[in-house]
Amino acid sequence: MQVLPLFLATLAAFALAYKLYGGFLARRLGLDATRPTPAHEMEDGVDYCPTPRGYLLAQHFSAISAAGPIVGPILAGRAFGWGPALLWIVFGCIFIGALHDLTALFGSVRHAARTVPQIVREHMSRPAYGAFLAFVWLALVYVIVAFADITARAFVDRLPLENGDEVSGAGVASASALYLVIGVAMGCVMKFLKPRLWVAAALFVPLTGLAIWAGQAAPLHAPAWFGEDRDALARSWNYLILAYCAVASVTPMWALLQPRGFLGGFFLYGVLAFAFVGILVGGDRVEYPAFRGFSSPELGALFPFLFITIACGACSGFHGLVCSGTTSRQLDREPDARAVGYGGMLLEGVVAVISLICVMLVAEGDPRAGKDPNVLYALGVGGFVARFGIDPGFAVAFALLAFTTFVYDTLDVATRLGRYVLQELFGARSRLAGALATLATLALPAAFVGVTRRTASGAEIPSWRLFWGIFGASNQLLAALTLLGLTVWFARAGRRRAVWLTALPAAFMMTMTVWSLGESVRRAWTSPRGFTAPDVTAAVLLALAAFLTFEAVRALRRGAAGSQAVRS
Repeated sequence: MQVLPLFLATLAAFALAYKLYGGFLARRLGLDATRPTPAHEMEDGVDYCPTPRGYLLAQHFSAISAAGPIVGPILAGRAFGWGPALLWIVFGCIFIGALHDLTALFGSVRHAARTVPQIVREHMSRPAYGAFLAFVWLALVYVIVAFADITARAFVDRLPLENGDEVSGAGVASASALYLVIGVAMGCVMKFLKPRLWVAAALFVPLTGLAIWAGQAAPLHAPAWFGEDRDALARSWNYLILAYCAVASVTPMWALLQPRGFLGGFFLYGVLAFAFVGILVGGDRVEYPAFRGFSSPELGALFPFLFITIACGACSGFHGLVCSGTTSRQLDREPDARAVGYGGMLLEGVVAVISLICVMLVAEGDPRAGKDPNVLYALGVGGFVARFGIDPGFAVAFALLAFTTFVYDTLDVATRLGRYVLQELFGARSRLAGALATLATLALPAAFVGVTRRTASGAEIPSWRLFWGIFGASNQLLAALTLLGLTVWFARAGRRRAVWLTALPAAFMMTMTVWSLGESVRRAWTSPRGFTAPDVTAAVLLALAAFLTFEAVRALRRGAAGSQAVRS
């Protein structure tokens, strides 16, 4: 079987979904072009900035497309086979993930760009609001831990190529630093010189390509604070990345988040274009099995662990935080929510499919199949890029920089959202409060990346792998709770025709995530190793989920009485 027909069928399904189901949702929600958005009503040049749709889509796409749509599909695809993974990506993205993102963005815009926890506070109860905030903040901590560590390890690897060359992780680190500098430069040009967007793009987008070459020519090595072996150097990079997050989260949007996200979005568009043409002309055949069984030694049972291993790319609760935390404060017109929210998720679904194809091209038992997901992805995408006559080393470096671009953009957004959550909780808006909230958000990740766990053979277990399972479960549970909160709002606002749009996906996601968390707690309970930090977190998340579900049911019962009091 060839890869191309499957890929084209997936793209056709996404295109039809945007036209038909996305249009249906836009009409059902009542997106109104004449209604002022919070970006206009509360414009301050820092957090609230009306942004053109194309500029915002690129930035939003870059923010939501972290390591998730790469790591999750690769882990699940090689564990269960590419067939179940592909079905969940396509149908989950269309009917759950993209709907989740659009409704979260719409709900935030209709609530003065407040975050999902604030919407819960208005329509459920203050205890539910506190529990939701705690849940959200904990989920953000896990995002930061998992993505910082997997990026840090990409910066210390040396990846040998078939032609005898190698790609230096330190070179990718250097290119990533240059990419951030280019983003700041673009932000200053856009702010003070105000050129047309296409002029700025024509100048700064090519510079990201130059950064790849310059990075490999002048590699950037982390200081050997903890030693010179791979794990110790990765720990040094972890702390440097967290320091970057601290600065980025309090930097005005125009100076870093918007331009860097815009450049990152174009960079990711380039990856999609190279992959599309590479698959189109390559004549690749599927080598990996479509189905490997209902259970995997690495992940567990297909039901429910497929649905929490592949989070981003099918459905991701983190997206709801981005939609309601940063994107809703930049939306220029309500109808733009369809392209940014629904369309942005479909684009991430394409990223997930390309990542899965990197598994499909490798035969079972091939040494490449067992490599870290970032390496397998870089080799696959680098192969597509090399078909354009580009040097293989440059092509793989391009793919690795694309991977770290995904993650960088999510890391500082996650830290910024953690700051928002703590500032909302304590009602503190000053600059000092923002700085303290940022430090509090990064304190736990700093502690977690410093924890060392080893296998029976003495090898260190990377932090990202230790936390990935609980990250996926908390991420999907966050999506379920977001959909549940929106369902309560729709019910209390008298939007009965919209209630089932979110209620059914919420029920499915709640079932899968509670099932997986329960399995994690059960295995820890019966294991001689006892409870680890992720196991304890799983138990806490289960308790929070039960409480929030109970509060949602209470609010729904009050819905009829309160529907007249709640604005639609």
